[in-house]
Amino acid sequence: MTTTGHFDVLIIGAGLSGIGAAHHLQSAFPRRTYVILEARTAMGGTWDLFRYPGVRSDSDMHTLGYRFRPWTQAKAIADGPAILRYIRETATEAGIDKHIRFGHRVVRADWSTPDALWTVEAVQGGDTVRLTTRFLYVCTGYYRYDAGHVPKFCGIDRFGGAVVHPQHWPENLDHSGKKVVVIGSGATAVTLVPALAERADHVTMLQRSPTYILSLPAEDAIANRLRRLLGARRAYPLVRWKNVAVGTLIYQLSRRHPHVVKALIRKAAIRRLPPGYDVDTHFRPRYQPWDQRLCFVPDGDLYTAISRARASVETGRIAEFTETGIRLESGAELQADIVVTATGLQLLALGGIRLAVDGDEVELPETMAYKGMMLSGVPNFAFTVGYTNASWTLKADLVSEYVVRMLGYLDTRGYAQCVPVDNDPSVTERPLLDFQAGYVLRSIDDFPKAGSRRPWQLGMSYAHDVLWLRHGRLDDGVMRFSRPPVPREPVHKPA
Repeated sequence: MTTTGHFDVLIIGAGLSGIGAAHHLQSAFPRRTYVILEARTAMGGTWDLFRYPGVRSDSDMHTLGYRFRPWTQAKAIADGPAILRYIRETATEAGIDKHIRFGHRVVRADWSTPDALWTVEAVQGGDTVRLTTRFLYVCTGYYRYDAGHVPKFCGIDRFGGAVVHPQHWPENLDHSGKKVVVIGSGATAVTLVPALAERADHVTMLQRSPTYILSLPAEDAIANRLRRLLGARRAYPLVRWKNVAVGTLIYQLSRRHPHVVKALIRKAAIRRLPPGYDVDTHFRPRYQPWDQRLCFVPDGDLYTAISRARASVETGRIAEFTETGIRLESGAELQADIVVTATGLQLLALGGIRLAVDGDEVELPETMAYKGMMLSGVPNFAFTVGYTNASWTLKADLVSEYVVRMLGYLDTRGYAQCVPVDNDPSVTERPLLDFQAGYVLRSIDDFPKAGSRRPWQLGMSYAHDVLWLRHGRLDDGVMRFSRPPVPREPVHKPA
């Protein structure tokens, strides 16, 4: 094992969150040293990993983009390659790319209170390297990148065609003129179906139950007009807040008056689908809006593919795979040359990194998340978890700003350590993510807990979090601070 350097801040992950965190850090503290450790061989995180046809954002880029760097393209619902270019250009223009060490998969981090120091271990090739840092900032997201979720399907081994998971899309897969079945109804499935339908013979979206799908314009006409009138810099915050307000309105209306939103979504689907289409079977979910994330389709492209008979939807349960396709419990058979298992992702807390504090292993489910971004009893540590009801980067930017504020506070007051302490017995435990999506429910027990009240809650309102994280008190009675330990002088006893 070799020690390869000491840094003021160590960031884990060179995706959307990690690049943004580095930008905030070096803008506030140009002389502070930092490094980004990235397990993969390229930056971009999700947007470099996912290569399936049609991959795109599931929210508008005026809120998914960074607060400090305007999104200037006409399309607000952007494709994956455009988002990846945006991230890489951000890193290159700011010189952040020079601080990234690729191929470093962090496996462990140990905090020492006497030294006020993290020792971080990473695997590079077959070697283990060690770095030290004063502050550890985890920007790995919460998806498991090496494997997606695939249910066990009876008879899948006898299927004679190709079976593909979107997370591992083969570069040489040619779907031209093929019959394709996409299993799933979430954001990935509704993205894949119209993209595949452009060249496939036919694409069938096979779902156990429907998802709420809402059509949005691919281009934000107001944003494009404001950018022409005011310029990108001045228009961007206006558009950002406009889109935050619209998203918040839709979410609040969904939670308070779900019947209204359900009716509006249903009417919109009826308008875009062929006359007489069975909307209630295929596009009427059993749950309420925003119990799970809404799926957005730019310019109704999924409905267009269905209307042109390039795609169709089947709702039912799989009985088994056959040599030539899939048989449903209803007895219906779907012929397929290619089956895409868009059956969801798996969550992974903190990228699977093991933490220890003064030799004691940190069991994540036994910790409580402070403001949804720090862990009880774990010093000088932060992580990023974005919103489930809005763009990820809205929260990532706020977390970065909070970390910068905290580092400045430690400096100006001469503190070496900050740690949230959960010692209020009246605070009861809650799931960190109060969300009913399958990928959350499968893994939420492996994550830290949230609390029944602030500051032990993961906020889901950007407007509230702007006040709470950007302007709220740092020394709030829950966060504890300490100065560097003073070495004791040796005691000399008289002879």
